[in-house]
Amino acid sequence: MSFLLVHEDREYLLGAGDRLETDLGILEVPEDATAGDTVETHLGTVFRVRKLRGPDLFHHLERTGAPMMPRDIGLIVGHTGIESDDAVLDAGTGTGVLASYLGRIGVDVTTFERDADFADVARENMELASVADCVDVRTGDVTEHLGELDTFDVLTLDTEDAASVVEHTPNLLVSGGYVAVYSPFVEQTREVVETAHDVGLSDVETVETIQREMDFDDRGSRPSTAGVGHTGYLTFARRL
Repeated sequence: MSFLLVHEDREYLLGAGDRLETDLGILEVPEDATAGDTVETHLGTVFRVRKLRGPDLFHHLERTGAPMMPRDIGLIVGHTGIESDDAVLDAGTGTGVLASYLGRIGVDVTTFERDADFADVARENMELASVADCVDVRTGDVTEHLGELDTFDVLTLDTEDAASVVEHTPNLLVSGGYVAVYSPFVEQTREVVETAHDVGLSDVETVETIQREMDFDDRGSRPSTAGVGHTGYLTFARRL
């Protein structure tokens, strides 16, 4: 079981029984730690044990690239209605943030990562997220294993060749199942949309994910000008 150990602006993702040496002292997490407990370092610094939640995975899992943002994950869950006991095929594991989010809501995830080193990191991250029992990280190109797979409730794709997987969705999705594709570029998105129509998927929809924080000061309130908050494009489609 993993927890966040928090002291003021310090946060550490640790498991029960872990030991960490910091400038605040040596921190040892008891085997029987539970959320809400407090733990002291050998120098007397107090850390609070906090339950791990989805956004903590985004901030603290080891990264092998740019992970999917929490807002993108929220849109995927909301648009597809992913729920406990669903079976999800995920391609483009990367760090595994999406897979770990889904695992923590009780989803059975099979996820493919081409890079063997990335896949190893993702497996370690699934252990930290306490979802290794429901997230199966496989090394390889999902397009080379499509004939070996059963049907799924939802497909989540974050790969350059997503359209080639969408082409096979009639055989991969249960009736009424969804596919969700994340694409950083419009060109990939257009190819995915055209393929979805070609294979007879319904409810094809693409959204650009943009989120802006609000600034509040003595002069007034307005959206932040720090950036447009664009991450990419999400395309959703459903099998009849």
